[in-house]
Amino acid sequence: MLSSTWNFIKRHKRKFIFAGVFVGGVYLLGKYAQRKIQEMQEREAAEYITQARRQFHFESNQRTCNMTVLSMLPTLREAIIHHLNSESLTALLKTKPANKLEIWEDLKIISFTRSVVAVYSTCMLVVLLRVQLNIIGGYLYLDNSVTKNGTTPLAPPDVQQQYLSSIQHLLGEGLIELITVVKKAVQEVLGPVSLKQSLSLQELEQQLTQIRQLVEEGCASSKHKRLSWYMMPDEENTLASQACGLTENDVTTIKLLNETRDMLESPDFTTVLCTCLSRGFIRFLDNMSEFFRPPQGDSNPSSPPDQLTYVSLPLAKIIPIINGQIHSICSEIPSHFVQDLLLIDQVKEFAANVYETFSTPQELQK
Repeated sequence: MLSSTWNFIKRHKRKFIFAGVFVGGVYLLGKYAQRKIQEMQEREAAEYITQARRQFHFESNQRTCNMTVLSMLPTLREAIIHHLNSESLTALLKTKPANKLEIWEDLKIISFTRSVVAVYSTCMLVVLLRVQLNIIGGYLYLDNSVTKNGTTPLAPPDVQQQYLSSIQHLLGEGLIELITVVKKAVQEVLGPVSLKQSLSLQELEQQLTQIRQLVEEGCASSKHKRLSWYMMPDEENTLASQACGLTENDVTTIKLLNETRDMLESPDFTTVLCTCLSRGFIRFLDNMSEFFRPPQGDSNPSSPPDQLTYVSLPLAKIIPIINGQIHSICSEIPSHFVQDLLLIDQVKEFAANVYETFSTPQELQK
């Protein structure tokens, strides 16, 4: 029995060897495939966790952006009111001065200027903080998640403070220049308009459109070629003021400022800012429309459906309404105006792109 079995094995030796090699190969291949699948699953899980952590950090950063905008609006409002003080003129009018008409003319220019400036500067504040805080947010994500091996932080606290303080340009020199440009445009458009002339909401919109054209076309033809100048000074001025005795933190801050300036001068940023401005002026006119509604009981079945087009107010009555709009535009309490700006899809998408760029190590290594 044993000899016949042994003879059978000898006769089919090659088959048994092949079968053994085949079974062993299949076993090893299975183990290899199992190990590779496990590695792939672990890598996918790590990538998912990283992406989820980055998404959570991004969303948290956007909430910080929103809160920062709201916290800075009172400062912006007070700065505008300080430079365009219509309250002193209204107080003067109550004394019934001899030059009453002249004061009314000044009040007309100042009231329109400060509301238009409020729209421009609030839109600029929203988009500028979106850029700055997402650049910083990207660096902080890398500091917390990637560079934990004892290397120098990409954005140490001193750099963050120095970099974010550049927002003071918009609240200071940039705002003063913006007021000068807007006031000149308001004077050119509304200066010839009589205080007694009645304007409909549609005509008011046309006046604002002309003012916007003068402001924005003027930027294209002047030394301040883009609206971005009001948000950040020229690179030469920034570097010149810090040319001597630069520390490592100063160099890092300048790098951040240059990266921000590149963002502000990009076509995508221009598109986002224009979208914000359009939405801002639409909301501004929506606020004004409440005062152009016909009195209750004046409407009749034969009235046209769009009655606001046919309701007109003397310019003298529009001035106090325009003058008070700054308090709803630059309100620290979330208003429809600010919420509209914060919820614009293009703003969210642009913020996500900025964050993605600066939270990706490969981008920083280029």
